[in-house]
Amino acid sequence: MHTIVGVDQYIANSAEFAIPILEHLRNLVHRADARIEEKIKWSMPFFDFKGTVCHMAAFKNHCAFGFWKASLMNDDYKIFKDRSEAMGWLGQIKSFKDLPEDEVLIAYIQQAIQLNEDGISLPPKPKSAPKELDVPKYFIDALQQEPKALATFQNFSNSNKKEYVQWLLEAKTDTTKQKRLETALEWIADGKTRMWKYKK
Repeated sequence: MHTIVGVDQYIANSAEFAIPILEHLRNLVHRADARIEEKIKWSMPFFDFKGTVCHMAAFKNHCAFGFWKASLMNDDYKIFKDRSEAMGWLGQIKSFKDLPEDEVLIAYIQQAIQLNEDGISLPPKPKSAPKELDVPKYFIDALQQEPKALATFQNFSNSNKKEYVQWLLEAKTDTTKQKRLETALEWIADGKTRMWKYKK
């Protein structure tokens, strides 16, 4: 059994009700597979074999136990709860009554290990679409009066557009804003980014 002092300390420092629950969960993980190794990540115990298998945590009034790849697992015994209930996949564990049968949990742990053995990864998180830049109307109106600047601005990357927009929005007075607007139109028409002076 590959145990570490960090997990011993985590359990010892947990609320009194949580200590026997965490010890039981820890033992079940090692019963499921003797090759499991313990680690402390994000200040809580993780159990690894060829990648993360599962993790546990103790809070003031409940414990949590979760599988890293739960979304890929078969929940044949319907032990997974709504994630809004608790951090883990078993809901809020306040006593042994809240846990599934030992053999059921061991089977789930072994299923999670098998996913790692088979090299099955979680699907990548979908990339969120870039947030549309909110360009002030006065800037759009001014660009539309300068077709060359408008065409260049439309071809700028989002970050280059944002630099100009922020520069205009940061102007403290109308005079400064007008001066910056004129400079921006001139630079953009020349194909220059806002920070062109600082780029080699």
